[in-house]
Amino acid sequence: MTVAPESPAATTPSLLATLPGHWYTAPGVFRREQEHLFEAMWCCAVRGAELDRPGAFRTVRVGRESVLITRNRRGEPRAFLNVCRHRGARLCTEASGTVRRSLQCPYHAWTYDLDGRLTAAPNLQKMPDIDRVERGLIPVRLREWLGYVWVCLAEEPPSFEETVIGAVAERLGDAESVERYDVAGLALGRRISYDVRANWKLIVENFMECYHCATIHPELTEVLPEFADGLAAQYFVGHGAEFAEEARGFTVDGSEGFGRFTGIAEEQDRRYFAITVRPQVFINLVPDHVIIHRMFPLAPDRTLVECDWLYEPEVVVSERDLSKSVELFHRVNSQDFDACERTQPAMDSRAYRAGGVLVPSEHHIGAFHRWVTDHVPAPAPAPERETETETETETEECP
Repeated sequence: MTVAPESPAATTPSLLATLPGHWYTAPGVFRREQEHLFEAMWCCAVRGAELDRPGAFRTVRVGRESVLITRNRRGEPRAFLNVCRHRGARLCTEASGTVRRSLQCPYHAWTYDLDGRLTAAPNLQKMPDIDRVERGLIPVRLREWLGYVWVCLAEEPPSFEETVIGAVAERLGDAESVERYDVAGLALGRRISYDVRANWKLIVENFMECYHCATIHPELTEVLPEFADGLAAQYFVGHGAEFAEEARGFTVDGSEGFGRFTGIAEEQDRRYFAITVRPQVFINLVPDHVIIHRMFPLAPDRTLVECDWLYEPEVVVSERDLSKSVELFHRVNSQDFDACERTQPAMDSRAYRAGGVLVPSEHHIGAFHRWVTDHVPAPAPAPERETETETETETEECP
């Protein structure tokens, strides 16, 4: 299904305002975003296949927290705040690894099983009143979908079906369309991490629009010629950008890829679909592979982006050359992130104090801005300064 956006009425201005510049630079704004977005919503954390055995773990940054994700003895995924309950030391200091049976704090050796229960500590037998469950690791809610573990730090998480699966359904027209790619059954062919010196919202805005594509993405517009006209694939519900007639695959030179996924529909063949799952996931679907971006904001002007290229398991096992397939979107990423890094310094300029503007093909970014401001409360007003007279009166009354 393809639904074109409504034609702007004669009274609709061509240019719409963006967020003001301080939304991209102010530490206070960033803290509120961490609290009310990344610590309150579902975030895509790790690929489930990386936790390939009990005790395998990864640590990821979610909002202001370090989250430890592992599998218990039964192979079930578990997530905890990566904080020892004794004196607050970081429990696992490595980004990934494997433990045999338990998680032990390197500071005072408090030890937890893979379900988070406190099992051992120096002199623990002399403290019989300790509740080992109550003093266990703080659990984090999780869900598995599309082969990834998603986590939410909120005590009462929002509906996963409405906020995550619903975002995909809203973009594609239905949730079943993404299931045809069998993303959970794919294998990791390549992963590239990008340390982007830009605010996370600039990256989201860039991904949502293609007004810039003709300017900075020559390889992409060769394969997806409609992008040269400036309309992003996310501008229309259910629409996927069609490959160029001469392109045989989604590769840096348009050469052949790896064969179409058997489960996708005919109308999904030779098309590229882009999906934004707020606040931090981009899903890119093409007929022979899937590309997943996960963003982890570290500071107002710094964002870690982890990008996975996923293929049929036999393609990865056979060690076929993935370079032309990976290179296309790696170039797109590099070009996009370079543009975001060129933009970030201007967010603090007086010229951008009131923000910039969105042209008609970017108007849908305004919905993202409204989503941000709807969820991130404005700072509390500063208390009024006491007048000199009031201060003097209070001083006189002090004993």
